[in-house]
Amino acid sequence: MTIESRFSISEISTVAASFAEDLDAFREAGAAGIGIWEFKLADDEAALKRFAESGLVATHCVPAVPSILPLPELEGPEEPEVRVEAICSGIQRLAAFEPEAILCLTGPRGERSEEDARATVVEGLRRIADEASKAGVRMSVEPIQERFAESWTLISTIPATLDLLEEVGKPELGVFFDTWHLWNTEGLLEQIERHASRFAGVHVADWREPTRMNADRVLPGDGVARLPAILGALERAGYRGWYDVEIFSDTGLEDSLWALPPREFAARARRSFLRVWAARTSVGEPMVPPRAPSFEA
Repeated sequence: MTIESRFSISEISTVAASFAEDLDAFREAGAAGIGIWEFKLADDEAALKRFAESGLVATHCVPAVPSILPLPELEGPEEPEVRVEAICSGIQRLAAFEPEAILCLTGPRGERSEEDARATVVEGLRRIADEASKAGVRMSVEPIQERFAESWTLISTIPATLDLLEEVGKPELGVFFDTWHLWNTEGLLEQIERHASRFAGVHVADWREPTRMNADRVLPGDGVARLPAILGALERAGYRGWYDVEIFSDTGLEDSLWALPPREFAARARRSFLRVWAARTSVGEPMVPPRAPSFEA
């Protein structure tokens, strides 16, 4: 497969557009896949028809309720049991699109003890893994940038995610790799080499320096996240799956990428990704140590 045939765009990148608008914009820009977010689906029969006509592949999909523990920055049920059932319902719904993978987050522990939060997530992931197996789709868990862990996650590194999955005891569960969340973790390139076979998919975004908030990501090549080294390491480690450009860019920012028309965003995303891909690090080239992220007050 050529890299063009492995390039996809996640629907959250064009947050205000409809599913139909995303299909048109992504296809016209030359993307081969679409990362579906369940919240954009309305009439499933019509959505499946439009999707089939688009010729796109469903790549890395996200349920409408994306985490087991509640997220303080997003609306949704408070009870983990209700959230798990919503994720399972999302798996059933998204399975109709035959996605490459579905992903979820743990959510943060909040007021729970560490032990209770972890036990709740482990139990939830077992239920979710069983539902995904019945639906015939691959399920994965995404570690989240450590600087924002308090609001989003129990896990922020690949080893921590693998430890959690080991406790869950469902070997079919994968790790979802996101460049924006993982770029500055210690020993990342070595971890890629060691664990790439567990990666269910890859989200690609760059790190703005300085970063103003969680939803302040930039297109590949416009930040400091060492993407050529990371993409090179993924390929050398044998990763041959899809790459989804996934951008969060709050509309309150004057340079928000979410404010772009979907077609313009999609075209820019493809150009940016292909430029970074062309610059990926080759075998034997030195790896530059990560820079510590900084934040504006």
